[in-house]
Amino acid sequence: MIPAPYLLYLGHSRDFMGIKTSRGLAVFRPDACVGEFRHDDCPLTLDLPRLTIAEGAAAGAKTLVLGIANSGGTFGEGLLDDAAAALEAGMNVAAGLHHRLRDVPQLAALAEAKGLSLFDVRDPPADLVVGTGYARAGKRLLTVGTDCSTGKMYTTLALVRGLHARGIAADFRATGQTGILIAGAGIPVDAVVADFISGAIEMLSPARDDDGWDVIEGQGSLFHPSFAGVSAGVLHGAQAKALVMCHDPVRDHMRGLPGRALPPLADCIALNLQMSRLTSPDVVMTGIALNTSAMDEDAARRLCAETGDAHALPCTDPHRFGVEALLEALP
Repeated sequence: MIPAPYLLYLGHSRDFMGIKTSRGLAVFRPDACVGEFRHDDCPLTLDLPRLTIAEGAAAGAKTLVLGIANSGGTFGEGLLDDAAAALEAGMNVAAGLHHRLRDVPQLAALAEAKGLSLFDVRDPPADLVVGTGYARAGKRLLTVGTDCSTGKMYTTLALVRGLHARGIAADFRATGQTGILIAGAGIPVDAVVADFISGAIEMLSPARDDDGWDVIEGQGSLFHPSFAGVSAGVLHGAQAKALVMCHDPVRDHMRGLPGRALPPLADCIALNLQMSRLTSPDVVMTGIALNTSAMDEDAARRLCAETGDAHALPCTDPHRFGVEALLEALP
């Protein structure tokens, strides 16, 4: 476990979606966050106290969480210097980037000298197996999306909370860096060798016989040229009984690919169902989850109603309006 409480890192970030890991922790683990660290050129905030590295350590932060994400998961501007400053101040450092903190000699030596730890969250288990697609007991729900960063993790966590509120056993199965930091466990599937992705999901959500649900955080999109392979592996490993489609209705292009339009929602629903049937012949689409954070409430409610009617499925913004409609539609 990564020692809490946390100081959340925004650094020099200017991309709202790029701070999704820090934002996710601020939303779902607010009790574990003492504040945010950002440079003067960062216009973003999590509405937490803005602290310097020294102030964060004085406030009791045990770990600086480098909660940023970028294409390729690389170390961005000034990040290594900030990580070193956190170690000097007596904090551990955690990151979910593809580049590993432990592979930076300066940081590794400083952590050892200070008796502190570097946590690389995007480390998959060493004992992964190739998936088989054989039927296994239990009920599994998988969130899927029209694009990356459309709210799959938020929807997954909201569904787990909703099931718990109904007295139904449910487990959040994290597959990305943010979810793993929130849950304290999971498998970062985008760091798994391609042959083992479906097997990793089978391992993450093993057979269960308690009539509860494994709610699996989806990744990427079958329509995203960069990440469709990961999405397909997750679909096949999940062997889901139900899918929920996640969509950002105000986005004008695929994440990181200007000029490439998002797929029609109907096409994305159809293809996810078709590909899921390879390992889960009876899978159903339970509903649609919209990320309406950029819309006013009246417009958001109207769009949810119109989208649901257009596709004959329950539609809501899970974080904003709840998940009751999606839970009512579970098979």
